[in-house]
Amino acid sequence: MAGIITNNAATTRPASPASSPAANYQFALVALTSLFFMWGFITCLNDILVPHLKNVFQLNYTQSMLIQFCFFGAYFVASLPAGALVKRIGYKWGIVLGLVIAAIGCGLFIPAASYRVYALFLGALFVLASGITLLQVAANPYVTVLGPPDTAASRLNLTQAFNSLGTTLAPMFGAFLILSAATAAVSGATPEQLDAIKLAEASAVKFPYMLLAIAFLLLAALFAALKLPEVDGSEDLEPITGGGSAWQYRHLVLGAVGIFLYVGAEVSIGSFLVNFMSQPDIAGFSEAEAAHYVSYFWGGAMIGRFIGSAAMRYVDDGKALAFNAVVVIALLLLTVFSGGHVAMWSVLAVGLFNSIMFPTIFSLALYGLGKYTSQGSGILCLAIVGGALLPLIQGGLADTIGIHLAFLMPIACYAYIAFYGLKGHRPA
Repeated sequence: MAGIITNNAATTRPASPASSPAANYQFALVALTSLFFMWGFITCLNDILVPHLKNVFQLNYTQSMLIQFCFFGAYFVASLPAGALVKRIGYKWGIVLGLVIAAIGCGLFIPAASYRVYALFLGALFVLASGITLLQVAANPYVTVLGPPDTAASRLNLTQAFNSLGTTLAPMFGAFLILSAATAAVSGATPEQLDAIKLAEASAVKFPYMLLAIAFLLLAALFAALKLPEVDGSEDLEPITGGGSAWQYRHLVLGAVGIFLYVGAEVSIGSFLVNFMSQPDIAGFSEAEAAHYVSYFWGGAMIGRFIGSAAMRYVDDGKALAFNAVVVIALLLLTVFSGGHVAMWSVLAVGLFNSIMFPTIFSLALYGLGKYTSQGSGILCLAIVGGALLPLIQGGLADTIGIHLAFLMPIACYAYIAFYGLKGHRPA
């Protein structure tokens, strides 16, 4: 990564000569891993909310995908303003503000559950995701510049591994505190009893999201008190080619398409795992049982990112990306054209090979942008809106041709990612 992002505050105070930049960077990276963990946790918890609220509000697949639409739609609305804000107030205060907004979003789940209104849940998710967007716009490029440019992808994969630790633990957390409420017997219940059961199921989200709100506020206080290293000089770095905007860089634009398709595919697959494994011809699990197996999907991503953070110091980033995309295509084809536990474990194995994709596409797309890195980061985070749109398409397919065949849709996404790894990431 040649580009380094700065803010106005970053140029006012030089680093102390007595301090070691490498040590400061290492401390900052350790602190930032907590953020990657939290937004991984909160994002994956949506995979539990989808089947839970689908049951509470008696939704079809397309309607239940509005959860992901509102969550990832916030990236589209907030990413570019967040990029401008981070450039103005700096990484540290961008992180603090993002944490506070995320805490507010979690707190809004309490009135949403009390009134049992689906639209309020969607609004709370939008606010929560706006805070997470601000965190990502600040933290992702910050990680890429805290160290040598040649190991930026490796560093981002390492921090993303802790993101995957959050996504691995979230399904177990959600199964225990949220989906367990859906096991209440409703056979022979009166309409009043059914209404009381649904209210209790909706209220099951109050306690876990209250805990998350407290955690976000504690992190905000911690980061406000921390002295993070100030990375300066990006405004003085020249990009690899001339131009007046990050949009003029072909590899960035193609990378944004890659982020759009990757996030859309990953969210689509993750959102349907619980319902897919609950099918009688797949595993026939209860929703709570299936939620535990979702941890294998995200656990594979965690393991793959730890492996990738080491291996990609020696393996070409683009070739590694293309190889993983081809393997995922093979696994999805096996998922679609088989059944039972073969289909179940095939789709769960996708997580292992998904592992390096987001951080690798992100770092390849930002390569050589120089003073346009901040704008480029905002554009890439804007592309995360794929997580809002593509699940709706898969939801529509699930409602029309069935949840099993709907897994054909992500295959096209991974075909493009293979192209980007082989050719599209190369700067013109």
